[in-house]
Amino acid sequence: MDWTITGAEMTHSKEDGYSGKVRFTLEGHRSAYEVTLLSKKGTDWDYSLSFAKESGSEQEIETAERRLEEDDELFDALVEAAVHASQTK
Repeated sequence: MDWTITGAEMTHSKEDGYSGKVRFTLEGHRSAYEVTLLSKKGTDWDYSLSFAKESGSEQEIETAERRLEEDDELFDALVEAAVHASQTK
């Protein structure tokens, strides 16, 4: 595993469904990332990737975006972290 999850949160409402945020780092990247996760039913997830703090390298965020699209293990770990955070409140 070459990523580290540094924080996660998720909320749920009947009207809006699930909304979560997960902060993480990727080995070799200078900046941390935050992915926003959205799902009406908690099964199919839409996401948006951004830098967690200050802006970083465009090349690195493009690489991170590709990882999210191609690496099911990483994406599933981010979703699981958000779901787990909502269950421990």
